[in-house]
Amino acid sequence: TEYGGLGWGPQQAAIFREETGRAGAPWLIPFGVTMVGPVIYTFGSDAQKQRFLPDIVRNNLWWCQGYSEPGSGSDLASLKTRAVRGEDSDGAHYIVNGQKTWTTLGQYADHIFCLVRTDPDAAKPQQGISFLLIDMKTPGITVQPIITIDGKHALNSVVFEDVRVPQANRIGEEGKGWTYANYLLGHERTSYAHVAGKRKQLANTRLVARERGLFEDPAFVEKLSSLEARLDALELTVLRTLSSVAEGGAPGNESSILKIIATELAQDITELGMEAYGPYIQPAFPDSVAPAWTGNTALPSGAAPAVASYLGARAQSIYGGSNEIQKNIIAKRILGL
Repeated sequence: TEYGGLGWGPQQAAIFREETGRAGAPWLIPFGVTMVGPVIYTFGSDAQKQRFLPDIVRNNLWWCQGYSEPGSGSDLASLKTRAVRGEDSDGAHYIVNGQKTWTTLGQYADHIFCLVRTDPDAAKPQQGISFLLIDMKTPGITVQPIITIDGKHALNSVVFEDVRVPQANRIGEEGKGWTYANYLLGHERTSYAHVAGKRKQLANTRLVARERGLFEDPAFVEKLSSLEARLDALELTVLRTLSSVAEGGAPGNESSILKIIATELAQDITELGMEAYGPYIQPAFPDSVAPAWTGNTALPSGAAPAVASYLGARAQSIYGGSNEIQKNIIAKRILGL
């Protein structure tokens, strides 16, 4: 609350997300409030808190995430974007060179929170990484679009060429960026649930299925019922994961469990949505019109968006740390294997 938060517990926050999702309200872009905000108020300096947190709360300052690189995705500790210390009449700074990829909404961002290698000779690769806050208007930054299979421009490649970043923009200690990154990822992975949005998708699938008489098909009904039960379980898992936050902690390793079940469920829901439309399904970018719709309430206009949702959901089990990596985390940190 001292930094502008409402002081909500996990139940209140879950209710807010559920009701805004039901209402179709704009979703809160997570990079500021959910991701870098908690890192700044937990590990940042007083000056960083005063500079960044008010604008994050008001959504005046948009952020993007600079983690993955062309050769460092799930194996993030192998990242090679380099930050070299320097000092001149303008003060202490880093010179950053390298490239980040899969940078969501980077074309709109004012700042990027970025993992960079400050010590290439560290005993372990995780120990040589620092966490920088970089103004996207700094000379030397180039944003290149990546168009995904659903036709959207949400992702980007960000290139850094001799980008000057004040050392005052480093979060915490040099070389401790891996610790701050894992803290942030715990918060990020709790943001994937989108329970209310998934309920709306399933409600639409029910509507389409009713129009097409699919409730006469026991196999389809079984799939739909199973997804609804899994969604109930996801909602309970979200509340269980966030209970540690209510006690003053942070999402722990159990957020990896949440990430797996939320993203796999998202993929399965969009796949059943495609199945429900059946012969009425349309390409995300149709060159021709699908067969005429005969129903009265389920609209054919949902067919093309259903394809886009299906294609977009393919990436969910990859970003934020692939689900295979999450299973390794569960095995090592939770089960002790």
